[in-house]
Amino acid sequence: MRAAIRIPFLLILPAGVVCSQSAPKPKVEADRLGLTCAQILKMSSAEWIADFNEKAHVASADGGAGAVRAAAAYGACYDARTDGLAASLARSGKGPSKSARRDFAEFEAALKEFADKALADAQPAANAQKRVLAGLYEKQFRYEFYQGYEPKKASAADAAKKLPPRAAPAATAKKSPVASDDADDAAPSNVDEMTKAKNRFGELLGALPDEKLHELHAAFGSVVGLHELDNATRLGVYRYAIFLLEPSGGESSYAAPF
Repeated sequence: MRAAIRIPFLLILPAGVVCSQSAPKPKVEADRLGLTCAQILKMSSAEWIADFNEKAHVASADGGAGAVRAAAAYGACYDARTDGLAASLARSGKGPSKSARRDFAEFEAALKEFADKALADAQPAANAQKRVLAGLYEKQFRYEFYQGYEPKKASAADAAKKLPPRAAPAATAKKSPVASDDADDAAPSNVDEMTKAKNRFGELLGALPDEKLHELHAAFGSVVGLHELDNATRLGVYRYAIFLLEPSGGESSYAAPF
């Protein structure tokens, strides 16, 4: 009799375990609100977050939870596009070398370390939306790294001039931390913007207590001082640093670029 009671119990228990293990988990895809990644990426990240909050009926006082969900969906789409480009380049044999990828990974790690310190030192403290946008902002550097290896379709005018191929992309080689970056700012189209960005970055650093100033200056030096960056990437790094250091809630000098 005891055996007869025990057997049904043993049969029922595994079924319950299987059901709990196979229960569907929330997926980032569900937060795309029925849109494809291509449709989402046509919007800027800020536009998508606002659109998501409206359509998902997220209250403005939700503490940033809506922004976090929206940014996760947007970031997944952005990464998928970058991954697709990287895979395509690898198949064609035109992608970055193993050495170039390693150097770029070091650049990304240094940038992430600076970003973490900058957000931790922000006054007032960075809000949830600022933090998630900062995470999205970083993704542009990886996408542009692989874009630098994409074959460019030469125009008829370019073909006639027999222009040389584009130089290797940013952040693939190291240089001395004491090396001057004046040559990187030589392009006329970048001089004014670079000067403006450097001045604003200096203002924000100067407003910090000395201990924090030196900490962030050293971390930033590991980004721009130890890697060979082209003009556009160097300017992008300065703009990102400014975005991180400026207070949340106000109008940013350089909002998230996508």
